[in-house]
Amino acid sequence: MKLCIRRGSKEIGGSCVELEQDGHRILLDLGLPLDLEFESATLPAVSGLQEADDGLLGIVLSHGHRDHWGLLPKLSQPIDVYVGAKTLSIMRASKPFVPGGYAPESVIVYRDRKPFHVGPFKVTPYLMDHSGFDAYSLLVEAGGKRLLYSGDIRGHGRKAALFERFVANPPNSVDVMLMEGSSLGRLAEGDRFETEGQIENRLLDAMNQTTGMVLVACSVQNIDRVVSIYRAGKRSGRQLIVDAYGAEVLRATDTASIPKPAEGWDDVKVYIPKYQRRHLAQNEISYLVDGYKGLRIFPEKLSAAASRSVMIVRPRMLADLSEFGALNGARVIWSQWDGYLAQESGIRFMARCRELSIPMETIHTSGHADIQDLQRYAKAVNPGRLIPIHTFFPDRFGSLFDNVAPTEDGKWEQI
Repeated sequence: MKLCIRRGSKEIGGSCVELEQDGHRILLDLGLPLDLEFESATLPAVSGLQEADDGLLGIVLSHGHRDHWGLLPKLSQPIDVYVGAKTLSIMRASKPFVPGGYAPESVIVYRDRKPFHVGPFKVTPYLMDHSGFDAYSLLVEAGGKRLLYSGDIRGHGRKAALFERFVANPPNSVDVMLMEGSSLGRLAEGDRFETEGQIENRLLDAMNQTTGMVLVACSVQNIDRVVSIYRAGKRSGRQLIVDAYGAEVLRATDTASIPKPAEGWDDVKVYIPKYQRRHLAQNEISYLVDGYKGLRIFPEKLSAAASRSVMIVRPRMLADLSEFGALNGARVIWSQWDGYLAQESGIRFMARCRELSIPMETIHTSGHADIQDLQRYAKAVNPGRLIPIHTFFPDRFGSLFDNVAPTEDGKWEQI
């Protein structure tokens, strides 16, 4: 078996790994680079993406973040895509709501620790803890060799038990491991990221100090964070309010323990802002509203409900909330990567909060493993060779892990 990192050996995002065995090939992820817009991004130089080539058998996605699947819409050939079942459900639910929304059509779903075959490749997915729901490490076997692709992992989220299960019983005899290192450069070696439980407690403190509505700016696809918000809200006597997009994503998880606007979750409500009502009509998906019957909160009720509500908010929702008097005593919590605040949309959002005299603070933790958990993962697997991926600091791996041998984008390596 041979491997070639098409993108990701020296950067976070745009992840793509090509594997070859006896003339047959698969890709692990096909991500959009973080520093490029979709329109200007190009597909990697992989035969079969833009022209017919029976040698390319399929694309296996590790999870549903765009930096791992975002170039799929550029495919000009029908190619089988292998994806976690719940990842696919969330991609389908999100597609009508987000710019560039996409869900693969020629798709085969896989499930935790259930091996499947793609030509000569045997792939075993391991469900992991990550801010992206339904994320996997992938073990690939072919030609008597074993490669482990970590995907995106962490050990401090609400699914930390999955990380612990993995390090307690990892795949053995791994010849090569491609391991992510997103936290390198973001965190000192001895520092730890806050756990999702600690984030919940910080959210609770903020809610208890707020007389009006608490507005949390976060990705609704960060299901762990939504659960933390809901649990903190419940502890402080607040209901959770999401928009139609949030409602559909939460339902798509198909997980009984995750809060969602549904029977048995009386403290989860749906508010549909003006711009989203137009969006539903224009995209001919207004029928979704029928599924929220008895679960909606309407504009005229927002002001009265503000002091006992926490809302997952998007910038365009502030105009509605202001119009209906729901921002008296409000507080905004930024609960995602601070780097977004330096972008144009984040700058506008902060400016709008200042105009409305709404205080804002950040309560967030990383979706990626800190260095100590990366070391635990690597030690447990003990690969013959460890190759950095999904990191801006591959040169730091040698001082932190054993058997490190970096490679370069576009270079074929024999396993």
